[in-house]
Amino acid sequence: MTLLISLLILISIAVSLFLLFPKAGRKSWEALVPGYNLYIWLKVIQKPWWYLILLLFPGVNLLMLAVMCVNLATVFNKRSWKDVTLAGFLPFLYLPVLGLNSELKYTPLDLSKKIKRSTAIEWRDAIVFAVVAASIIRTYFMEAYTIPTASMEKSMLVGDYLFVSKMSYGPKSPQTPLSFPFAHHTMPLTTDVKSYLEWFSLPFFRLPGFGEVERNDVVVFNFPAGDTVMVELQDMTYEQVKRELAFQSKQQDLTRKIQPKNDDYYLKLARDQITRNYTLTVRPVDKRENYIKRCVGVPDDKLEVKSGLLYINDAIAEIPDEFQYNYIVNASERLNKRKLKDEFGINTSDVMQIKGSTAFIIPMTLDNYKNIQEVPQVTGVVPHIKLDQLKNLDHWATRLFIESNPEFYSSYRGVTNRNFPNDNQYDWTEDNFGPVTVPKKGEKIQLDKLNLPIYKRLITIYEGNELTVNGDEISINGNIADSYTFKMNYYFMMGDNRHNSLDSRFWGFVPEDHVVGEAKFIWLSLDKEKGWFDGKIRWQRLFTGIE
Repeated sequence: MTLLISLLILISIAVSLFLLFPKAGRKSWEALVPGYNLYIWLKVIQKPWWYLILLLFPGVNLLMLAVMCVNLATVFNKRSWKDVTLAGFLPFLYLPVLGLNSELKYTPLDLSKKIKRSTAIEWRDAIVFAVVAASIIRTYFMEAYTIPTASMEKSMLVGDYLFVSKMSYGPKSPQTPLSFPFAHHTMPLTTDVKSYLEWFSLPFFRLPGFGEVERNDVVVFNFPAGDTVMVELQDMTYEQVKRELAFQSKQQDLTRKIQPKNDDYYLKLARDQITRNYTLTVRPVDKRENYIKRCVGVPDDKLEVKSGLLYINDAIAEIPDEFQYNYIVNASERLNKRKLKDEFGINTSDVMQIKGSTAFIIPMTLDNYKNIQEVPQVTGVVPHIKLDQLKNLDHWATRLFIESNPEFYSSYRGVTNRNFPNDNQYDWTEDNFGPVTVPKKGEKIQLDKLNLPIYKRLITIYEGNELTVNGDEISINGNIADSYTFKMNYYFMMGDNRHNSLDSRFWGFVPEDHVVGEAKFIWLSLDKEKGWFDGKIRWQRLFTGIE
């Protein structure tokens, strides 16, 4: 349908140029030569040839064509707001009608200079070209991003403003190019009005970049699990809410001493409940929320988390200096949160007091874990993970041997299993996860009912196949299959705040078409807990690189 509509629009504009070119002293046949007709079009509206370069940028080229249509109407003395609107938004209808007007008079630029341009038109032109320039920079070179949550602390802090390089991995073409400038998925000041048109879309492709995603890169990407969104509850994923509602229904049956049914029954009840109570919308890849995490696993990596420690290809992975874990801090009295903020840089909102006690759950770096024990009110610190240092190794991160402290962990079983792949066959948690191999483009894997939960979403949602299971028989696109070859590379992302990060341990792999760019440096950092005259600007973080 998109191809057909696009073809009809192109034919309509070609016919329009065929009719209008002779009125401007050009030959009709020039309108029928692809590429050359664009060059002649620019000559007719007396714009420089290098505008052709702007037409090479997907998304930007649509805006430029709209600008060229408006200018085409202008040189034929159609300058009213009505004419401008019709030429810019409905050129395939307006321009043919314009071409059939026998009284139309061509007024080239040298003559039109005698016609005084209104202030409104001058502002219009300035705004249009500012939007074009900003769109090119934002889409293909660099985009601003703000750290909204604590999932990357202390490597990056809430209130850090970053520049994300699109050139690091190569900019990807906008898949929904017909959209309101600078709006992400909804129109400004709205929660449910889409900022883009869905009937026209482009396939994914990525232009050449400076390199590929590497292990330990800090990456901004479109949220993989953000395809289905509840408009009224956007801070929780659809799958998360579905599992929680299913769990509640199952618990109600158990409380009433009713024999519980299988999990699929409760999941269906949950889906029906969500449909009744929420407005659902489906977002294309490039209109999903942007997330930022550290890439810890690249294609073909074997990844495993054992007792909180990350292993890549059976070796302890490099750990960022400022990564955090949760600790239980016991105290003789209530801790002064402001003092913790000033002395240790711990946000007051991160200090959670355990109800009915003077114990606190606090995310901390290893340095803070050691130093907080010197606070007079602190009587002991119980790590969510116990630390045992091995000797004769250079970096403290590689000296850690981490054991589980299971009394502080819990895993949701049954329909509430919240860790990827959200299946009862797997009892993985944040600190005991895998092993799993990160899929690689062109890699062929054997499929069975045991590993299908790991790869099902990749095969269906990300790579667009239809998959069914009948007993032990797996079918892909109607054909019985015992293997599958991946069409894309995938990545495994984790936050540096390991116990306070929703990442690939919860929603799985990140496809390459979801990767936006690499976080390069911090240009501004604001402390949300301080005033403008009380150290709000973190001056020491300004214009610092990201590692």
